[in-house]
Amino acid sequence: MIVVTGAAGFIGSYFAGRLNREGINNLVLVDRYDDPAKERNLHSKSYVHLVDREDFFEWFSRNGTKVEFVFHLGARTDTVGQEPESYQELNLRYSQHLWKACTDMGVPLVYASSAATYGNGEKGFSDAHHQIAHLKPLNLYAWSKHDFDLWVLNQRKTPGFWAGLKFFNVYGPNEYHKGRMASVVLHAYQTIRETGGMKLFRSHREDIPDGEQKRDFIYVDDIAQVMLFFLHHRKHSGIYNVGTGKARSYLDLTHAVFGSLGLKPDIEFVDTPRDLRSRYQYFTEADIQKLREIGYSRPFTGLEEGVGEYVTRYLAREACF
Repeated sequence: MIVVTGAAGFIGSYFAGRLNREGINNLVLVDRYDDPAKERNLHSKSYVHLVDREDFFEWFSRNGTKVEFVFHLGARTDTVGQEPESYQELNLRYSQHLWKACTDMGVPLVYASSAATYGNGEKGFSDAHHQIAHLKPLNLYAWSKHDFDLWVLNQRKTPGFWAGLKFFNVYGPNEYHKGRMASVVLHAYQTIRETGGMKLFRSHREDIPDGEQKRDFIYVDDIAQVMLFFLHHRKHSGIYNVGTGKARSYLDLTHAVFGSLGLKPDIEFVDTPRDLRSRYQYFTEADIQKLREIGYSRPFTGLEEGVGEYVTRYLAREACF
């Protein structure tokens, strides 16, 4: 069996569907199943067990010998929360417990880290292990992910194979439930459909024009492809960036949404909320050399292609993957 935590969420549910498409149906899907907004993400999935995250470790203690691989994608992911204990419990201690369980059972583990750990980017975006301790995250979510990365790198006892994946800015189907934390693609689509225009945050740095704030936007199917690679290539444990390696601006992304809708761009700039300004990343771009060096050669989906597919195949049809 293959375990996917966070299986009702955005990346977890998409990955479960991608595993099904590969003919892998012996899935154990772990999450909290008390959010009606996430139910649609599981409607078309094939699996053998649904397990509540609170019951998972007891289930794993009884069934771990039957588990082939664990993908730990569950987490508290909002970047604006102000409850430290919640992030520590869900993103750090739960992950530590799972690491120890996989180590004891000899089960390979891939877990989701985040590009948010890079903070404002002043330390660069290298996933070299000796660089990670120098990073300075900007919010509680990022700190909790960073703390787990640091803890992992200090462990002498590990699963036989493990990988921590620093996901950059992911967009794509199955994120409908995420509200404020959904990708700019989804927000742009909804806003443009409702108003005909789109508002972007004004730059509050003199050296960066409005709309030229840049992110490494990565389509969720590329995330799934990287995880499939690690499922089949269990040789090089470590922490890896997962992005396209090419930063694109919010203007580029918004123009892609307008283009996918066949509309002329109508964009207005507004001030970034004050509660976000000190924690706002102006540039992210994955250094993916290490991922390439271990044999991942698949090209990443271009921004216009990914946005086009997401808008026309999923958002316009209100469809999940």
